[in-house]
Amino acid sequence: MLLRTDPFRELDRLTQQFLNTTGTWSRPTPMPLDAYRSGDEYVICFDLPGVAPDAIDIDVERNMVTVKAERRPHRQGDEVKWELSERPLGVFSRQVMLSDTLDPEGITADYDAGVLTLRIPVAEKAKPRKIAIAHGEGRKQIKA
Repeated sequence: MLLRTDPFRELDRLTQQFLNTTGTWSRPTPMPLDAYRSGDEYVICFDLPGVAPDAIDIDVERNMVTVKAERRPHRQGDEVKWELSERPLGVFSRQVMLSDTLDPEGITADYDAGVLTLRIPVAEKAKPRKIAIAHGEGRKQIKA
């Protein structure tokens, strides 16, 4: 038998169970993420431990990226008697709005060790560039 020593965790679990806050397709639970810029790309990492890769769905519509995932219960035999079940099951979802400076056509995704990583390149129009300065008679009109 397993013993629990954190009464607050148990209270949170009971509250979640009582309020039925397990994620469903119509009302998913948000998933935690980290986002940062690395060079010429933005990286977004979603925590999805215990989720099978085929249970992850990534959609891009215009500048909105939607990630949905479902953590399904593991099939157990008839002889199994659960003592403790704290790992959340159900549907998780998160939407991220991309700015116009990012290129949604170039998004790549990788899933490793329970972390889904999206890499989104910075659009060419948003990258820093040098503007040549014309002087004297050889002036050219420069479009910035």
